[in-house]
Amino acid sequence: MPFLGSFCLLFALALAAYCLVAGIAAAWSEDARIRLGESARRAGIATFFAVSGAALALVWAALNNDFSVTYILQHSNRALPIPYKLAALWSGQEGSLLFWSWLLACYGFVLRVRHKVDRRLVANTSTILAAIQIFFLILVNFVAKPFGVSSPVPADGNGLNPLLQYPEMVIHPPMLYLGYVGFSLPFAFALAALMMRYPGEKWIHITRRWTMVTWLFLTCGITLGAHWAYAVLGWGGYWGWDPVENASFFPWLTGTAFLHSVMMQEKRGMMKMWNLWLIFVTFMLCILGTMLTRAGLVSSVHAFAQSSIGPWFVTFLIIIFLVCAIAFVVVFVKDSNFLASENPLQSVVSRESSFLFNNLMLLALTVAIVCGTLWPLLSEAVVGYKVAFRVPYFNIVTIPSGLFLVFLTAVGPLLAWGSTSLASIKRNFVMPTVLSLLVGVWLFAAYMRPWLGAAHMRSRLESLTFWQFCSWMALTLSTLVLATVASEFIRGGRVLRDKLNTNLVSGMYHLSRRNMRRYGGYVAHIGFALVVIGLAGLPFNQEQEQEMSMGDTLNIGHYSLVSQGSTQDDLPNYRSEATMLDVYKDGSFLTHLSPAVFVYKASEQPDHKVAIHHGLFEDLYVIYAGGNPAHPTIKAFVNPLVSFVWLGVFILVLGTGVALVPNAVKATVPTAVTVAAGGERAAWQPAGVRK
Repeated sequence: MPFLGSFCLLFALALAAYCLVAGIAAAWSEDARIRLGESARRAGIATFFAVSGAALALVWAALNNDFSVTYILQHSNRALPIPYKLAALWSGQEGSLLFWSWLLACYGFVLRVRHKVDRRLVANTSTILAAIQIFFLILVNFVAKPFGVSSPVPADGNGLNPLLQYPEMVIHPPMLYLGYVGFSLPFAFALAALMMRYPGEKWIHITRRWTMVTWLFLTCGITLGAHWAYAVLGWGGYWGWDPVENASFFPWLTGTAFLHSVMMQEKRGMMKMWNLWLIFVTFMLCILGTMLTRAGLVSSVHAFAQSSIGPWFVTFLIIIFLVCAIAFVVVFVKDSNFLASENPLQSVVSRESSFLFNNLMLLALTVAIVCGTLWPLLSEAVVGYKVAFRVPYFNIVTIPSGLFLVFLTAVGPLLAWGSTSLASIKRNFVMPTVLSLLVGVWLFAAYMRPWLGAAHMRSRLESLTFWQFCSWMALTLSTLVLATVASEFIRGGRVLRDKLNTNLVSGMYHLSRRNMRRYGGYVAHIGFALVVIGLAGLPFNQEQEQEMSMGDTLNIGHYSLVSQGSTQDDLPNYRSEATMLDVYKDGSFLTHLSPAVFVYKASEQPDHKVAIHHGLFEDLYVIYAGGNPAHPTIKAFVNPLVSFVWLGVFILVLGTGVALVPNAVKATVPTAVTVAAGGERAAWQPAGVRK
């Protein structure tokens, strides 16, 4: 298997190199374009089969305990369950780079099979993908070899990292990689379109689904990673601004900005240069995130060990930037009008402005988080020692910005293209604003009573912390988002209810089916608002820790945890210690919980098994923190509103999926439109509905 895997990787490198050279020759030679272009396409398809052969060889070695392969020796063992043996493919640096290469080959395969969408654009995109493929194939052939051989062959392997022996870790990395690698396609399309001076609206229309699917995978990957951190790492939270967590967030932020700003290019012919550079930067941030994880440049529970692979990625990033910059300059010199905006920004109170502010805020957030994450490296280069920004820095820069983004999410859909009149603002915003203010007052009265009951202003300010105030703002603004989305569905549903002689629910259904992209986006906004509601619970988390012998009680919030003793177990893969707890809420029995600690025999590394009782409005989160088995230390948390985070992401993903579904009736611009003062529609009409 090592020989077969190595041969497949070398063969794949040769095929990718031919695809690149033949693709460039076909682009330059008019006479040989068809012949060379077709051979380049077939070489790209063959690259997929060659890289697949190498990936299968590594998986076969893991499943058959072939410890002559050094990588399998380091990341597997005989007692490891089969799903985790499959996960060994991406659990180490060499395997993860092979997995990156294989996913890129998969995306390229789908692209080249569907080449008839636009032959010339796809051919140039395929050539750019081949160049990216060559970089990763060079790494796995010469720098980080997954098929290195060990001698003598030991009887058993070192085992998989205990932190990775969790069901979600069989799914989380592939989802994250599908997002990282998937942004190669919109990047390649954008660069090819720039070099060809291809009409911007056309390449965006072709790549929109690619980008949305890629963003969807990245969202799922980030969420699964957060849930893994919550359920496995045992520190009571799901996001700690870890450098590798941040690295996955970089391209998500700029990718989100791109998905919003392309609407301005499609609708108004604006922000053409901005959109090109947004997708260029998003892809470069994917490469940066890959480098941070694999080069060991930052200290993280997610990162691999120190490695010499960093300079290769730095060189690759420099090459990408130079290629993009040179292509941009050449095209701009040849035709400065190619990327010129077709319409000016007419008003600050318009949908274009909301998209622009959304983009600027997302980009500012990205810059702040990237700088905070890389500051230890930058400070070491300048002053000779590392200075790290801690969690408070990230909270301070992200929370106010995030609140402004929630506000934009609420008001953006209700603003008109071009300009919004005062009459429209009153008509669209009064009811959602009143509803959100009422909810805000109720929340303040219900959950900020210590502040209301304080005797003096100073004690009031001390009792209401800054983070609790931000939480209240987040809940109020999230209500505004939900109210504005509901108003859009209801008003449109009423129009179709009367037109189709049906009920309101059916009217809203038909409304959505006529413009799936728009109303799928609104569903995604609902999910985003629910995630913000979940995050708003963080300032109200409670924590308690104590040693517990048989019969002892730990009280936290409304809960009482009563110890019923401890147990020990010994299995082939690990041994464990657990404590049994009876949980009471307000004096009534609720459930049994058994937090535990596992020690994996192959590595002798401990791992926590967290016990969680999930509720809609709060989680009870219990950790076996160690100590003497007769009276172990138990740590308990009450985490409010956490379930809204997972529910919100589910609805966000659902909304994105809805936006990918074709319309039942092709959406058209309304045929009867009267223009009111301010340049907007005088009477509201859903897209796709004619008078």
